[in-house]
Amino acid sequence: MNFNYKNYRKSITKAFIITPFIALLLAGCSDDSLDTVPETSISTETAFSTPAKILAQVNGLYAQFSNPSLYGGRFIIFNEQRGNEFSQNDGNNSTGANVWNQSITSSGDFVNSVWSVAYTAINFSNILIDNLANTTVVTDDLRKNYIAEAKFIRAISYLSLVQTYAKPYAQNSAAPALPLRLKGNTSGGLNDFAFSSVADVYTQILKDLDEAEADLPESYSTAILNASRAHKATAIALKTRAYLSKGDYAKVVSEASKIVPQSAPFQYVSGSLTHRLEPNIATVFGGLYVGSEAIFTIPFTTAAEAPGLQSALGPNYLTPVLYFNTAGIIANDVFASPTSTDARKALVITNSTGQKLLNKFKKNSAPFTDFVPVIRYAEIILNYAEAAAQNNNLPLARTLLSAVRNRSDAAYVFTTGVTTKDELIATILTERRIELVGEGFRTPDLLRRVQTLPGKTGNAGVAPEVLPTAGNYVWAIPSNELAY
Repeated sequence: MNFNYKNYRKSITKAFIITPFIALLLAGCSDDSLDTVPETSISTETAFSTPAKILAQVNGLYAQFSNPSLYGGRFIIFNEQRGNEFSQNDGNNSTGANVWNQSITSSGDFVNSVWSVAYTAINFSNILIDNLANTTVVTDDLRKNYIAEAKFIRAISYLSLVQTYAKPYAQNSAAPALPLRLKGNTSGGLNDFAFSSVADVYTQILKDLDEAEADLPESYSTAILNASRAHKATAIALKTRAYLSKGDYAKVVSEASKIVPQSAPFQYVSGSLTHRLEPNIATVFGGLYVGSEAIFTIPFTTAAEAPGLQSALGPNYLTPVLYFNTAGIIANDVFASPTSTDARKALVITNSTGQKLLNKFKKNSAPFTDFVPVIRYAEIILNYAEAAAQNNNLPLARTLLSAVRNRSDAAYVFTTGVTTKDELIATILTERRIELVGEGFRTPDLLRRVQTLPGKTGNAGVAPEVLPTAGNYVWAIPSNELAY
């Protein structure tokens, strides 16, 4: 694939110049704004008229997904703030105190910004898909590749939205969820969309991922491209997340088995590409970022592209805005036992006030260039383990669970919590909390299992528990969306 990573952000800037009105095509923007085209904009026909301009649009798609309000930082922080692993120091709503204490409403800036940015990424995807449907400007294989990347970004954006704003699938799959916008909008209006059901949104997500898997390449030419652009394994991996969120464990098993063997060595090899657990967890967060464990990562390589202070992961965990809740996973023996030899213990540090802090993301001064791990191979193994246990394949579930634990503690043997189906599932869920802490999984994991969001305390006050029947169990539909 003809892709120059050094020109990645330059191309992204060009993409926003070529189609500067795209970001406005969302609920929350008035029709007058939507109909006002800046003087610097050019037609979509021109924007897709050369291979270089088409590539700029593809780059712009990834740039939108990496927006600081989405996976560039804040969306991950929000999913940790709503859960119970972290307490909050800062009572300022600009750092998400109202997210942490469960008081944010439909008019909250963050509720509106996540929705707006995700739908902008979806619209970028739609415009690209529409304009590449019959183009002859690039080769047919490259055209299919680009469309598949757009479908992947559309799918992960919709998955992020449906997990945040809609009732969990297991709670009510027929409930209204989100508007399914599947055609590009470049002129304004088109705001009066009916809300599709939770089930229908998941059907579209999985349709996009099946089609993306078919047309994505097995790999790219460099490690940075394999980590930062969607390839076949990326689509498969995201399907395991989506099916797990649905509770369709048989499909999790069938998809995960494509990229995770049932016995050691647990690795996926396709040509020159290998996905596996890094031998040392410190490598994943030690600045390498694009090793074999990285299935999909957001790269930040320069100060210009890095998120700002409030959005970056490092400052939120190390300044700190968030510190470990003593009643959360930090109390597990992996972190708390003085005899623990688990390497993940080294990812926790103690500050001068005695607070335990997460040290996965180490860039605590500008520029905040920690890469953001969106999908790791460890997650897929744990998805597979949980689904195998749910399907009563306890030996396989134990094997996969042990693969993750033994990467960080080679001598550890599970002697309790792995005999019956229920206790094994509980142990796997605990291992998810240990392995994926701080990466934005806690709230989605609670919601997909329709579990109460636990109460917690911190220097910012008290956050009450939120029952699945409560009106604020999921985020409200943003006020801007309802207005338009």
